[in-house]
Amino acid sequence: MADGMQITSLKGQVSEEEWKVRVDLAAMYRLTALYGWTDMIFTHISHRVPGPDHHFLINPYGMFFEEITASSLVKVDLDGNVVQETPYFINPAGFTIHSAIHAARDDAHVVMHLHTDDGVAVSANKEGLLPLSQTAMLARHDLAYHDYEGVALDHGERERLVADMGNKNNMMLYNHGTLTVGGTAAECFLRMFFLERACSMQVRALTAGRENMVIPSQEVQDVVKSQSNPEGTKTLANMLAWPGLLRKLDREAPGYDA
Repeated sequence: MADGMQITSLKGQVSEEEWKVRVDLAAMYRLTALYGWTDMIFTHISHRVPGPDHHFLINPYGMFFEEITASSLVKVDLDGNVVQETPYFINPAGFTIHSAIHAARDDAHVVMHLHTDDGVAVSANKEGLLPLSQTAMLARHDLAYHDYEGVALDHGERERLVADMGNKNNMMLYNHGTLTVGGTAAECFLRMFFLERACSMQVRALTAGRENMVIPSQEVQDVVKSQSNPEGTKTLANMLAWPGLLRKLDREAPGYDA
């Protein structure tokens, strides 16, 4: 690292369950960098730590996503207090959004928030995500929206954000970016993969003009919605896509599991 800081490995110093969560979350950060979705040191992905304490892991502020390892992740409580010795601190804006969802949604073990060019572009569109692609139609029925209130430093926004999200697993933060949640790293990442692809497809399609877009009928959109199988998606994410993504990381960006 640029400052010469060496991170001491936590493997064997935390429970096996926590270590697995740390490795999965570090993999998500590395994959985010690999797919070109980063905003330098900004945006966040968090993962709840198994156990009775409502603790979760988040990125150390100032570390690039491609540098993050399982041991460098910071463990905090829902009040933003760091609960394990670390040389790093966290971004309070990231804490506001993530702590709100972790506190309100027991099923949201993982929360991922991005500021990609295409995701922000679609979040600035009055119509939001349009049903222009199969990918978009599969994501839209599980998509919520939240109005922009400024940089997320006001803890008062948490209640409104949670209310807007409801039981959805995808969210468009107007004028801000995208957000997904999941019971596992695999589920959360795959949802973001599809949401971000849908946004990119929309940005490209709209270069031909809104008036030239082919919008499927509501009946067709309902058919696609009915074809979405949440349990099948979980299996696809956990059993097929995630192992492949880890193999990809091992080839192209090893070291996340240190």
